[in-house]
Amino acid sequence: SSQEFLLTSFPGAALRDSPSYEQLPPRIMFRMSGRTFRPKKNFKEGSLRHELHKKAVATLNSGIDLRQAVKLPEGEDLDEWVAVSAVEFFNRVNLVYGAICDHCTVESCPEMRAGPQYEYHWKDPESADYKKPTSVPAPTYVALLMDWIEKIINDETKFPPDPSVPFPKDFIKIVQSIFRRLFRIFAHIYYHHFENLSQIGAEAHINTCYKHFYFFVTCHNLIPPKELEPLKELTKQLCR
Repeated sequence: SSQEFLLTSFPGAALRDSPSYEQLPPRIMFRMSGRTFRPKKNFKEGSLRHELHKKAVATLNSGIDLRQAVKLPEGEDLDEWVAVSAVEFFNRVNLVYGAICDHCTVESCPEMRAGPQYEYHWKDPESADYKKPTSVPAPTYVALLMDWIEKIINDETKFPPDPSVPFPKDFIKIVQSIFRRLFRIFAHIYYHHFENLSQIGAEAHINTCYKHFYFFVTCHNLIPPKELEPLKELTKQLCR
């Protein structure tokens, strides 16, 4: 099967991870220097989300098991925790994809795939061009996705910055869509660009990033199990 091919081709994907991944390894940052990447989304100093972000970073840096790190901190609001985490994973996935974007081109990846079995089409009802699911090249899909997420997290009616303003009633549904689509970038990278990451020593980084992501979305029921199928066998090895 395609998943068996993934494991046998890149066995290191199932074995290596990094104890800390707050920053990409220096070698990767050097490789990325001088390029123009989507700016990192930050939280306003002193805000509730900034405090939650600091708490999450401190937890990760303490070496705690990732299964524990994803749990809602005692006394905190679930929507706030999910909102902070959505922005964090947006930043992390953007960095990981940025490390291999030179290898993900219209020519190399004419469709957004995760192996031969899965193809993802882009749909955005608010867009004139993508009201129906449309096959697009992988780099186009990722660019559309990142623009779509950035628009959502900057929309104060969906991600209200003031803690006194309630989240919309459909907030969890909104972030479920964000996490479901971010997973597709992980799936594409693992199937089609893991070798590129290995060549620059970034495999341990993406493994830890994916484990953190997987534990978070499963802990908070943000992605249906069926959507996680493309990396099912890899996940069994990596998250055991």
